[in-house]
Amino acid sequence: MLPDGHFSVRQEETPPPPSSVAGPADIRYRPPHSPETNPNRYRNFGQQAGAVKWELAAILAYYTAINGSKLFKEPEWPHFHKEGWFGKSTNNIGVDKLAHSYSSYILSEILHARLRRKTGDAPGIQFTAAALASATMLYTELWDSIEPTAGWSWEDVAFNTMGAGFSVLRNSVPGLDEKLDFRLMIIPNSSFINTQGKRHFEQQRHFFALKFAGFEGLNKGPLRFLEFHLGYYAKDFTLQDRALGVEPKRRIFVGFGLNLRELFFKNSSSRVGRAAGEVLDYFQPPYTALHQHITN
Repeated sequence: MLPDGHFSVRQEETPPPPSSVAGPADIRYRPPHSPETNPNRYRNFGQQAGAVKWELAAILAYYTAINGSKLFKEPEWPHFHKEGWFGKSTNNIGVDKLAHSYSSYILSEILHARLRRKTGDAPGIQFTAAALASATMLYTELWDSIEPTAGWSWEDVAFNTMGAGFSVLRNSVPGLDEKLDFRLMIIPNSSFINTQGKRHFEQQRHFFALKFAGFEGLNKGPLRFLEFHLGYYAKDFTLQDRALGVEPKRRIFVGFGLNLRELFFKNSSSRVGRAAGEVLDYFQPPYTALHQHITN
């Protein structure tokens, strides 16, 4: 009560968005936290891993399902296999290595998103997500180790680790997730989409996308709809190509693409729109970028 007898109405300030080691929450792109979540409950690895136990179980079940048939195809005792890196004599000219890195990265990002929602953005969840993703990829490598034509590959393990590591970096440096993505683009061929084999790898373009919309000074003008791309793909390495004496091509490329999330889903208020925007951080639809290879 004031001296003149009137009551004072206290204005309550709206609290700012929660912050974390990954920086201030991005209201445009990220879903709200559950109000019942207490980050203090999830201070260690075990507590955080327990928060996503069902998600992890589903991921492991998926990899078990797609690899289980290897038990019935003349399996061998687990063994090692040196696959090489990006040499022209390697089976897939390094595209398979980037595919491993991308898979590990995607798993880390999925688990990080779930941990962020379930733990209220508890500290260190990016490390927990990366560790669980890396462990999952080691599990898949065990399946490879019993194949007669494959084996445990330390090259695969190295690229799995790099993919998970990039997820840690992206979710630790404030604002980096608004500036830099690791994406996959699949270019249709005469069969449209191949789901396995060398043709499958030949369709893949892995690249980093530098998003101008994430930079102050560029995020208000037309450049916010563009991105700079730097990536790698390979071609002419199928068994038929090699039998004909065609030399495999290893191509680093640069170019520009459309930031489709910024263009269509920047301020989406619907769950479907937000989900579509999230997908576009990881997958670039074909024919939405102009690329030029700088190596052959």
